[in-house]
Amino acid sequence: MAASVRRGTMTLLTQAVMVRANIDVDRMSAQQKVELADEIYAQQPNLLASILVLPRYGVDMLQLEVPIHVLLVAFQAMKHCGHTLPTISEDVQETCLRRLTATMQFTEGVPQDLVAQMITKSCLGHPERYLLAFVYGYLGQHDVLRVRTDAEKFLLLAALNLVECVAYVGAQLQSK
Repeated sequence: MAASVRRGTMTLLTQAVMVRANIDVDRMSAQQKVELADEIYAQQPNLLASILVLPRYGVDMLQLEVPIHVLLVAFQAMKHCGHTLPTISEDVQETCLRRLTATMQFTEGVPQDLVAQMITKSCLGHPERYLLAFVYGYLGQHDVLRVRTDAEKFLLLAALNLVECVAYVGAQLQSK
């Protein structure tokens, strides 16, 4: 089984799966990425829509490449994990987004060094910690984590909500 268990929580997307998926996507041609996006459209249309809607919230096309890459890697990892994930519904996305925004509001006004500690602790205890670490790392590499604009805020929320949705359906798989 490709999943690992830690503290009673199953991680579907292991470190090895995430590394493999990231390498796969990095090596893809533009055409192969389009083909992967077509697969996402067929299997996880709501995840794709949650990224493609971002220009309506001020995300420009150059910025949009960041969450698209995150989605491609996450989907590739889902393909490699050895489990078939159910289609993530809009209801699941809304539930996860409510939880995520509540958590983020909790950190408002907290000193930056304490927020960094909270993020680290959250990553270590998260059911999809390797996906979450990848997303934070990739967003950090593209200087999105500082959230200077509303567009960056929506981009960050979309990318992190993708992680929460995968964790949510992963927990459903674990409970079956």
